[in-house]
Amino acid sequence: MNLLVTGAAGFIGSAYVRMLLTTGAAQASGVCGVTVLDNLTYASNLDNLDLSDPRLTFVRGDICDARLVDRLMEKTDQVVHFAAESHVDRSIASADVFVRTNVTGTQTLLDSALRHGTKRFVHVSTDEVYGSVESGSSTEQDALDPNSPYAASKAASDLLALSYHRTHDLDVRVTRCTNNYGPRQFPEKIIPLFLTSLLDGGDVPLYGDGLNRRDWLYVDDHCRAVELVRTSGSPGRVYNIGGGTELSNRELTGHLLAACGADWSRVRYVPDRKGHDRRYSLDDTRARTELGHRPRHDFASGLAATFAWYHDNRDWWEPLKRRLTA
Repeated sequence: MNLLVTGAAGFIGSAYVRMLLTTGAAQASGVCGVTVLDNLTYASNLDNLDLSDPRLTFVRGDICDARLVDRLMEKTDQVVHFAAESHVDRSIASADVFVRTNVTGTQTLLDSALRHGTKRFVHVSTDEVYGSVESGSSTEQDALDPNSPYAASKAASDLLALSYHRTHDLDVRVTRCTNNYGPRQFPEKIIPLFLTSLLDGGDVPLYGDGLNRRDWLYVDDHCRAVELVRTSGSPGRVYNIGGGTELSNRELTGHLLAACGADWSRVRYVPDRKGHDRRYSLDDTRARTELGHRPRHDFASGLAATFAWYHDNRDWWEPLKRRLTA
């Protein structure tokens, strides 16, 4: 079986491909070849992939390029679709690329999968589509209520993907995860941004009062859940994937300061961003009961592994930081 994985030179997609090709998961699930389609935007990095692996084929290209997507889909049995623009702050500044990549790109892939009889399409999404949750946790049956241009573009792509299942009977499965963290995350997101800044002796920017709350999911646990959805999930189903550690941004900052041996004098409070959702929380009962998914990393061990990786791999992130500040 041949698998097409989009956006797999990025943080989560590359972790998924590494997991698939290094743990025996590919052999166990019948995957004999993996094709990665990635446009190598600013957040992508080919160093995240082992291009010498004969089972892996890398293709640089745009998921909106219908001719290229058709050429790849002819040889594809299943798709795992990670490719997305995902940084909320960037979507607030300019939403056009988010709509193009997240909505039009998804539609291009779905149309091609339909034309070529692709057997399965796993669409990877986010808890942000549910909007801010004052109390309790979002279930898969809850209405979508996105508040940022990024979240709105992902909600649109979710609904589009599910419509192809209902209208065309395409085997579509959707995952919605909480905030990911771990090694190799581009240093514009809060955990790698704060860790790398503190390791460099700098300060860190904390939005507003720091009381916005998020649930944290170690990237390898997310990837295992995506693979469970691909291999054992049900067509037309949405699966929430949570990490089980809800923290305010202020609490998270405290953990990051402690990991780096720093104190609160290194924290700089900055004005809150526009439309900043107060809290996300997922009810992941379906993934736990139907698929048997359980996160293997608690936050303490996941953060320790993440800190150790950034501490030991300056050659990976220093050029990226220079690019962000250029």
